[in-house]
Amino acid sequence: MSAHRKPYGEPSAQPHAGSGAHRTRPTAPAATAYGTLAATAYGPSTAPLDGTDCHRRPDRAIIGVMAPVQQQITEQTIAYPAPGSRPYRRDTEPLAPHAIVLFGATGDLAKRKLLPGLAHLEQSALAPDVRIVGTSLEDLTDDEFRSIARVAVENFGTHRLDERAWTEFAERLSYVPQSAGPQGLTATVAAAEAALGPDAKRLHYLSVPPRAAEAVIAMLRDADLVANSRVVMEKPFGTDLASAIRLNDFVHQTFDEAQIFRIDHFLGKEAAQNILAFRFANGLFEPIWNRNFIDHVQIDIPESLGLDQRANFYEATGAFKDMVVTHLLQVLAFVAMEPPTALEPRAISEEKNKVFRSMLPIQPTDVVRGQYGGYREEVSVARDSDTETFIALKVGIDNWRWAGVPFYLRTGKRMAEGMRIISIAFKEAPRTMFPQGSGVGAQGPDHLTFDLADSSKVSLSFYGKRPGPGMHLEKLSMQFSTQETERAGDVLEAYERLILDAMRGDHTLFTTADGIESLWARSAPLLDDPPPVKAYPPGTWGPNAIHQLIAPNAWRLPFERAWRDCRR
Repeated sequence: MSAHRKPYGEPSAQPHAGSGAHRTRPTAPAATAYGTLAATAYGPSTAPLDGTDCHRRPDRAIIGVMAPVQQQITEQTIAYPAPGSRPYRRDTEPLAPHAIVLFGATGDLAKRKLLPGLAHLEQSALAPDVRIVGTSLEDLTDDEFRSIARVAVENFGTHRLDERAWTEFAERLSYVPQSAGPQGLTATVAAAEAALGPDAKRLHYLSVPPRAAEAVIAMLRDADLVANSRVVMEKPFGTDLASAIRLNDFVHQTFDEAQIFRIDHFLGKEAAQNILAFRFANGLFEPIWNRNFIDHVQIDIPESLGLDQRANFYEATGAFKDMVVTHLLQVLAFVAMEPPTALEPRAISEEKNKVFRSMLPIQPTDVVRGQYGGYREEVSVARDSDTETFIALKVGIDNWRWAGVPFYLRTGKRMAEGMRIISIAFKEAPRTMFPQGSGVGAQGPDHLTFDLADSSKVSLSFYGKRPGPGMHLEKLSMQFSTQETERAGDVLEAYERLILDAMRGDHTLFTTADGIESLWARSAPLLDDPPPVKAYPPGTWGPNAIHQLIAPNAWRLPFERAWRDCRR
């Protein structure tokens, strides 16, 4: 056995990859018949069991001692529930009123997603009483901000508000410009909280560019708005390992990890969560969800859109930092993770982080970088730019479940179609029993495909006999969509769900400091020596080199067969 591979289930004693000895995090031990630890590296036994305290930094770690055999221990470790314990979630608990402070309130994300989502939540029975304080660089009055919000809700909202509903929502909106400083922000938030009552909590949403995040954190500290609050941070979380560590350490000077919610809207999609249900609620697929039966996995998220006035951001970021670290690899963790002991934040976060720690370093030879024709003529783009607008890569996970199974990831701008799929390719069956010309294997292996669009489709393709004489086979498929169920109207938009989870304090669908740092550590070989970009025409599927990357397999997209139309 190689030195870097542990037997299945054996806890690792390695320090957190890429973190250095001073950032070593002890591994939480398993509960056994001989007792458990009264305190783990994630906090004392009196810590809450909801996962909010499971990502403390090492300077706050507490090393435990062995409890007596006779002592009855009921707390839950990070890996195993104690006998008689119950998974702890907040789904059904009533939520306290919230003052939501929206930084970047006049930006594109706020207009397209956040304000329409908040309007829907406020009108639904899911959210508590809220007051929304918008803040941005523009000097606006409350009424001017409400006008911006109304246009956003009307243009981008998926749920229409009548005049009465809009009036109720508008009454909950206020605005304070950044020029008012910390004192002005404090006064406006205090007024919002006074309307909510003494039990009000705060949720700060940082819809700002990464370079502005530290200034916003400092402003919240100076405004004395840290206590009794949570903060939602947008991607990217650093640009490499050193910057991610620096950003995390800076934020932790003000907020505890339990207060921080690093958002990835892909994980908030109904289809992404359906992966967990599909795998762990059914006895059919989990037994074959491993290297013995799966040949390879594709996570393919092409975009037909261009930069949408994001050239300044994109030129300094590129497709890998913008999409792969913060989205595609997070989805990969849902596909590859071991079964958690419970569907609760602490257990799921730990299983995801195990996947990241098992990832092999991403080598430049396993990556194709591309740039669409005409990108260098875009406004604010350098004429000799080497920024990739497309990337495809092969990722390996070196553990007992996935060793030898390649994960192929692809995303890019100005591509042929905008789609979001996960495709599981199963190993092919022996063919010699079938006569020549039967068609077995002619259309590739069997696939299980998840469409991450809002319709949340799932398709299983397989070979079956074509009706008629002889043994002629063809590819068949079974398909499902949430739009075909009676509960289709209950689907929440990703940002709506994640904002609601952040108010609950539920970290299940958010990323952790450890997870982000692990991914940047494994990205170091690529970031240090990226291959040159290859040109591809807009409206295509990327540079031709992508076919050599995945050979002898083939990309699932474009689909040979269209999805079945959903029942209306």
